[in-house]
Amino acid sequence: WALSGRSDERPPLYLHLLPRLHLCDERTRPRHHAEPSARLWRCRLLLERQRVDGGVEHTPCQTIGVMMLKPNVSKNEIVYFVGDITTLAVDAIVNAANCRLLGGGGVDGAIHRAAGRDLLAECRTLGGCETGAAKITKGYRLPARYVIHTVGPVYSGSASDAELLRSCYWNSLDLARAHELHTIAFPAISTGVYGYPKEAAAEIAIVTIREWFDEHPDAGVRVTIVSFSAQDDAIYQNIQRALR
Repeated sequence: WALSGRSDERPPLYLHLLPRLHLCDERTRPRHHAEPSARLWRCRLLLERQRVDGGVEHTPCQTIGVMMLKPNVSKNEIVYFVGDITTLAVDAIVNAANCRLLGGGGVDGAIHRAAGRDLLAECRTLGGCETGAAKITKGYRLPARYVIHTVGPVYSGSASDAELLRSCYWNSLDLARAHELHTIAFPAISTGVYGYPKEAAAEIAIVTIREWFDEHPDAGVRVTIVSFSAQDDAIYQNIQRALR
């Protein structure tokens, strides 16, 4: 279809049955949740498998450029994604921030670069953030509507590390619910320069999200756990299977 002479039209209905549809226009990066233009339909197609935690039935979603068109979320679920968190058009992406909330390296720097200077300007008004806490800003130039900033612990091997990391996930979900947000994407908090072991951090993430779901069974929240690489994603998959 993409290579046919009808690329200025909507895709045929059968394409909506694919597990995930990426429609990419390398010249265009939409900044808002507007209806995709004809230019965005002129694209190359990439297929990608989307996994669902716990075998929960999940309606396929389509991605148009960096815009994710998704059905309404009616039940809590976890899905997994390998790629760039700044491209996800969810209600909120979570930023693994530092306590000053002024940008940095890794995911933090990538989010600030993608969102533009307005994000930094709003962050300056927040007065920083304590480890384990979470604060929210607008998404600005990101496809996501909001950014939830949380500060993970610097790994020391002490018992408090796990509780602080758990608080990052829990408080971020609480903040999303308070703002009536239903789709939220998490990176692997604290596993970069903060040194948290990836396997331990992944287990805390999955267990905490599931526990939050148990306490809020009617929240209707879809959590996307974002991995930078297939190797990192495999860690989550192994832990998911072990926890069943």
